[in-house]
Amino acid sequence: MPLYAYKAAEPTGKVVRGSLEAADERGAAGRLQDMGYIPIQIRPAGKSGPSLTSDLFRYDLSKSLSAIFSRISEADVMRFTQDLAALLSAGLPVDRALSVLIDTAEKPGFKNVIREMLRSVQGGSYLSDAMAKHPKAFSEFYVNMVRAGEAGGVLEAVLERLGIFLENSQELKDYIRSALIYPIFLLFVGGISIIILMTFVIPKFSMIFEDMGGAIPLSTKILLAMSGLLRTYWPIILIGTAGIFLMLAKAIKTPAGRRWFDRVKLDLPVAGETIRRIEVARFARTLGTLTKSGVPILQALSLVQEIIGNRIISGALAGVQKRVKEGDRLSVSLGEIGLFPELAVQMITVGEESGRLDQMLLRVADTYEKSVRTSVKRLISLIEPAMILFMGLVVGFIVISMLMAIFSINEIPF
Repeated sequence: MPLYAYKAAEPTGKVVRGSLEAADERGAAGRLQDMGYIPIQIRPAGKSGPSLTSDLFRYDLSKSLSAIFSRISEADVMRFTQDLAALLSAGLPVDRALSVLIDTAEKPGFKNVIREMLRSVQGGSYLSDAMAKHPKAFSEFYVNMVRAGEAGGVLEAVLERLGIFLENSQELKDYIRSALIYPIFLLFVGGISIIILMTFVIPKFSMIFEDMGGAIPLSTKILLAMSGLLRTYWPIILIGTAGIFLMLAKAIKTPAGRRWFDRVKLDLPVAGETIRRIEVARFARTLGTLTKSGVPILQALSLVQEIIGNRIISGALAGVQKRVKEGDRLSVSLGEIGLFPELAVQMITVGEESGRLDQMLLRVADTYEKSVRTSVKRLISLIEPAMILFMGLVVGFIVISMLMAIFSINEIPF
């Protein structure tokens, strides 16, 4: 039988680590429970793959780099949520579960946050109130979910849903980032190659053509002029480019600038539809998770507006919330703002009519997250050849311009 490494908690709260043989991870979890332990992490020995309870999403390269810094990431909060749900489901009280998680937290900053939460809970505060004191780690959405779970006496179930929500959100983000790595790398390498050609290779040829005068072809003159401009004024070009980017970044941070930028993103030919689907999936999963956890629909819509990244869609949802408050159906209000696909609106309509709005919203999220993956693949399949073609045209122009100048040497009368 395969060997599994585990991390578990004793009934006293002490964390223990070890290994055991079992047929699969569930069998390992059962053996640990028979031994009187509460499983926290289980994975094949010698591997860092997904665990049954809280290691479903392990570090990739970006997470390994971010672990160097003390900032609490979404992945940290996701693992904390899954671990806390597992411990509470096993019967540990909140204060003892938090004391266990202090030892399992990897970042010192997060250890301090959990330690302060433990002190607040031991002082008589609700867990949600203790979390609310740390907005950098726990969002308003997260705190309200926990508060709803406490009010309904279903904190363990709410934390399990939160863990699934955070895991799905993180998975989608990681998929998009991974898909963009190659195009960004291609753009970087291609740009560096062109800069090297323009600043080091072409100047060598320019010395050959110095005495050729009017015999130089027009394309070669343009290329030499661009090379000389880049070599002479590169500090000004660099500072100017950085200044433009800084001005744009500053403008985008203003409300009007952010709305303009978000509108431009939605109007992009192919990427705009992908961005729209991402926001629809985020809206549906957030609202579905909130309503399933017992948060009232109006409060849930208010929280969703903070989660949505696009200000155009977020602003439209404010109008939807107002109309729902006045008695309109959610699906009708969403359909009339014109930003949500017809399929999503129809699925939400079915959910309202059947009394299963929360389940249908989560199904909408699943549908559009799959659609986003397909759209990203299609977008990348268009971007990669377009970038290769562009780089090829630039390099081809450089090579042809140089060859034309070299061939024209034979035409100079002596």
